[in-house]
Amino acid sequence: MIDFIGDIHGHANKLEALLLKLNYTKTKNGYAHPNRKVVFLGDYIDRGPEIRKTLEIVKSMSDNGNAIALMGNHEYNAICYHMKNESGDYLREHSEKNIKQHRETLNEFQNQQNEWKMYLEWFKTLPLFIETETYRAVHACWDNKNIDYLRKTLINNCFTDELIRESATEGTQLFWTVKETLTGKELKCPKGSPIQDKDGNWRNELRIKWWTNPLMETYHSISVQKIEKLPHQPIKLADLHSTDFYTENEKMVFFGHYWLTGEPKPQKSNVCCLDYSVARNGKLVAYRLYNEQVIDEKNLIYL
Repeated sequence: MIDFIGDIHGHANKLEALLLKLNYTKTKNGYAHPNRKVVFLGDYIDRGPEIRKTLEIVKSMSDNGNAIALMGNHEYNAICYHMKNESGDYLREHSEKNIKQHRETLNEFQNQQNEWKMYLEWFKTLPLFIETETYRAVHACWDNKNIDYLRKTLINNCFTDELIRESATEGTQLFWTVKETLTGKELKCPKGSPIQDKDGNWRNELRIKWWTNPLMETYHSISVQKIEKLPHQPIKLADLHSTDFYTENEKMVFFGHYWLTGEPKPQKSNVCCLDYSVARNGKLVAYRLYNEQVIDEKNLIYL
């Protein structure tokens, strides 16, 4: 009896309202439900106005057995932003772009450094994925080869400090595996067609629907975001890292990350994204799982 909740990004008031809508009760040990628990899909920090309160809610539910909190790319980025390699350089560059991404979080913890350090250590304990007999959950992308590699490499699906440093080293298998798992699969843009992301940064790669067969798609149709300038032409195989995709015969999988808009709905009968841009005046979305084997749109609940 699981309730999956997508990216929160510091919007604690909406999170509390959604938990109440899902019939969770606020107790001295955080929010709880008599026979259900939450799987949070990552990205608790950055962008929003109540990051500390969001972390307090999520961690207290996790600590008291009322939730499982997965790692998102923003938690991973925060770890790398503060951790150094053997040469004394930060694993994540303190560039203008990265400082801007973390600004709201750093501002909230400006006079609470010890508390922030505690949360950074907690982030390290968050699993990158979970799988049961009936469902799978991950922040951005479930690729079976990637998950198999992480299963063999991580410790109970979690990092050690040594593995974090390895994962931040470009060129390693762990780097690319973690990158795809936490930020999704990407495809080179057609020549002369760079795109602008949600933060105004120009990108030469577009995030693709890893749940569709790329051999049956065009550059335009495989993009997660609707980008009109992308051509309606078949994808060059040389531009693909892999032609693997998530088939209809696999378990239900739930994830966030992609800043979708509009009315929430499943991507396929076994694929469901729950990130609908709460940090851009969008919706905070949950999926209430019962005993179904196929995703039911009626079980999507949101504010």
